[in-house]
Amino acid sequence: MSLGERPLRRLPQLFIGLALYGFSLALMVRAALGVNPWSVLYEGLENHTTLSFGTISAVLGVLVLLLWIPLKQRPTFGTVANIVVLACSSDLGLLLVPHHLGLPARIALLLGGVLVNGLSVAVYVGARFGPGPRDGLMTGAAAATGRSIRLVRTLMEITVLAVGWLLGGSVGAGTALYALAVGPTTQFFMPWFAYREPGPRRPRPGPVPK
Repeated sequence: MSLGERPLRRLPQLFIGLALYGFSLALMVRAALGVNPWSVLYEGLENHTTLSFGTISAVLGVLVLLLWIPLKQRPTFGTVANIVVLACSSDLGLLLVPHHLGLPARIALLLGGVLVNGLSVAVYVGARFGPGPRDGLMTGAAAATGRSIRLVRTLMEITVLAVGWLLGGSVGAGTALYALAVGPTTQFFMPWFAYREPGPRRPRPGPVPK
C-alpha cells in the first residue's frame, strides 16, 4: 500500500506497533525463562560482542536485507522502520525493566511479553507498510523455492534458534510458550487493527422527477 494512503492514520499505528514489539522482547529477556528464536540469536551474539541487544537486532536486520537482493525483494518504508524502531525500543525496554526479579514477577513478565508481542504484530502489520526484514526473507524464499511459507518459516526459526542456543542464548519454557501462543494472539487482535481501504462513495440519489 502506498505511503501516501492516509499517513496520519497509519503511521502512528506502525510506530506504536513496532515500539510495542521491541518492548515485548525486552520483557521476555528480563523474564529469563526463554525468549523467541531471533532473540535467542541476539542474546547469543550479545555474549560474544560488545554490542547491545537492540544494536545486534539492527545489524542482523540489515544483513537479512542483503539476502533480499537475489530474491528480488524490495524494502519498503515499513521495512526500514522495523529495523530502527525495534532496535531502539528493545534497548530502552531493557534499561527500564529491572534485572534479577523473583520467579512470580518473571512469570508475569513472560506472559505479558508474549501477549504484548502478539498484540504488537497485529498493530504494525495491520498498518500495511510492508514486511519486516525477516518476514520479507521468508516470503521471498518461499516464492523462489516453491516451498510453503510454513516450511520456510519453520526452517528459518529452527536454524536461528539452534545457532543462538549454541552461542549461549536463552532457551526455555518461554521459547515454547511463544511458539504456541503468539500466532493465536496475533490472529485474535488482527481484526481490530487491520487497515482497510475506504470503499468508493455511493452517489447521493438525485431528486425524484415529478
